[in-house]
Amino acid sequence: MKFSFLFRSIGSIIALMALPALPAFAQGPFTVAERSNFASTSRFADVVEFISTLQQRSPLLRVERLCRSTEGRDVPLLVLGDPPPVSPTGMRRDDRLVVYLQANIHAGEVEGKEAVLMLARDILLRASPLYLDKLVILIVPLFNADGNERISVNNRREQVGPINGVGERHNGQLLDINRDAVKAETPEMRGFIRNVLLRWDPELVVDCHTTNGSYHDEPVTYSWVLNPNGPPEILSYMRDTMMPTIAGILGTTYRTASIPYGEYVDPRLPEKGWETFSCQPRYLTNYVGLRNRLAILDENYSYADFRTRVEGCYHFLRSILDYCSGHVEEIRTLVRNADLQAVRGSATPSPADSFAVECAVRALDDPVTIRGYEVESYRDSLGRDRLRKTERQRIYTVPCLSDFVPTRSVRFPAAYCLTVSDPGVAEILTRHGIEVERLARSVTTEAEGFSITELSPSNRLFQGHYLNAVRGEYSTELREFVPGTLIVRTAQPLGRLAATLLEPESNDGLLVWNFFDRSLVPQWGRGFGTYPVYRIGSPVKLVTEPLR
Repeated sequence: MKFSFLFRSIGSIIALMALPALPAFAQGPFTVAERSNFASTSRFADVVEFISTLQQRSPLLRVERLCRSTEGRDVPLLVLGDPPPVSPTGMRRDDRLVVYLQANIHAGEVEGKEAVLMLARDILLRASPLYLDKLVILIVPLFNADGNERISVNNRREQVGPINGVGERHNGQLLDINRDAVKAETPEMRGFIRNVLLRWDPELVVDCHTTNGSYHDEPVTYSWVLNPNGPPEILSYMRDTMMPTIAGILGTTYRTASIPYGEYVDPRLPEKGWETFSCQPRYLTNYVGLRNRLAILDENYSYADFRTRVEGCYHFLRSILDYCSGHVEEIRTLVRNADLQAVRGSATPSPADSFAVECAVRALDDPVTIRGYEVESYRDSLGRDRLRKTERQRIYTVPCLSDFVPTRSVRFPAAYCLTVSDPGVAEILTRHGIEVERLARSVTTEAEGFSITELSPSNRLFQGHYLNAVRGEYSTELREFVPGTLIVRTAQPLGRLAATLLEPESNDGLLVWNFFDRSLVPQWGRGFGTYPVYRIGSPVKLVTEPLR
C-alpha cells in the first residue's frame, strides 16, 4: 500500500492550525520542561530523579544501565512492560514486540529527552497502561549524559528555545556519537550495541534529534533506514507502508504536521527538490538497518518553539507506538524473514548477488508538499553571503530525493578471510556481534584479492580520524590460508553488516576508519600492500573453530 506524500502533507498542514496541547497529568511527576513552562531542559540529576519517582509508583518499570559515560555517569535504560520481562531470554517465548526509543544523542537537541520522559509517565501511570499488552518499550532518555551537563545559552543559538540553554553536541570524548556506529569508539555506542541490540534485539529503533536547515512550518520530520545494502523488504516496507501510515496517524489523530527529513537542494530554487541525508552506516539508524531491523530517525524542527517541538516529538512517538501495537506480527515476520534470508541467501551466493559500493539518491514516486517560505540574500557582518526567511509563505510541491540506489556493485562473497593478525580488527567485528571463526587447518582455494593502486587519507581530521579513500583492482588467485586465519562467513544474520565493514571499497568500512592502516603500506619501499582481506566467492569446506 502506498500513500501520497502530497495528500498527507496537505492534510497535515490544515491540521497544524489546531495543534492539541499535551494531555494533562495532574498527579505528576513533571519534567523540568513542564515545570518551567518550557524555558529549561532537564539535567542528569533531574532525569535520574524523575525515573526514580516512576519506579516508586509503577511496578511495570525496570531500570538497567546502558553504559558508564566517559565522565563516570551511569546512563539509565528503562524497560517498560506489563509485566516487565526479567531478562531478554524470556522474550523468546513472548508475543510482544520490542521497541527502543532513544533521545539526546546530541545533547543540544533536547525535546526528545523531555518527550520520552513524559511518554514513559503517561504510559505507566494510567489506570490501564498504554501499549504494554503488545509491546515491551525500552527508553534511553539521556543517551549523551556528559554533553547534557554542559548546558549553556550559547549552544545552538539559532534554535528557538529553551531560553535557559541546552547541552553540547559531542560526548565526553569530544566525539559525535551519531557518527560512531561503525567504529564504535564511544562508551555510549558500545553500550547501545551490547546492552540494547545484542541483549534485547529490538525490532524497531527510534532515534530523536533536532534539525534546522530549510524553513518550513512542519514541526516533525522523519526518515527511515536508507542504506541500499540492507534488506530490500525492510526498506520498501518502511518507505512505502509504515512511514506514510505513521505520518497519517500523526496528522489525523494528533493533528501534527510532518514531512520526510531533508532540506532543499537549492534554497533559492526549491523546485529542484527536497533531499535527505546520507545513507552511510556511521549514522545510527542506517546502521540498524544493516542489522535487519527497522529504524526511524525523528528530526524535530528547531525553528519551531521548544514547546511545539516537544509536543510534536511526543505525538510522533505516540503515532509510532500506535502503529507498532497494531502491526506486531507483521513487523516480527518481516524481521524474522530478513534474518532467515541473510543466512539462506548467503550460504550459496549466486553471481547475481551483489554488494553496493557506490550509490546515488533518486526521487520517490510521490512528491512532497512543504509549507515553506521564500528566502532572501543578505551579507553578514563578515561579508559572507547568507539567506534568511521572509514572511512570504509558499506551499511547494517538489521531488522528494530519499531513495538510494546502487550505481556500482561488487559480487557478494561466501566468506572473507583475514590475513592480518591485528586483535583490534577481530575485536571490532565481535563487538558488533558478527560471528568470527579461526581456521583450524590450512586450506588452499581460489580467492579474490584487492590490490591497492591509490590510497588517499582526508586532508582534515574527522572524529579523530583521517578517513581513507581507496582505489584498486580485484584479481583471483589460488591461495593458501594457514591455521589462525580469521574467517567471516556471510551466511549469518549480520552478513551484510560484515560486508559493510570488510569490503575494501565500502564507503564506510573498517578501511575507511583506519583499522587496517598498518597493513596497507609496506614497511620499506614504495607502493601499497594487498588489502589483507580476501574474498571466497563460493562455499568451500573450511575446518574452523569459533573465535572467543
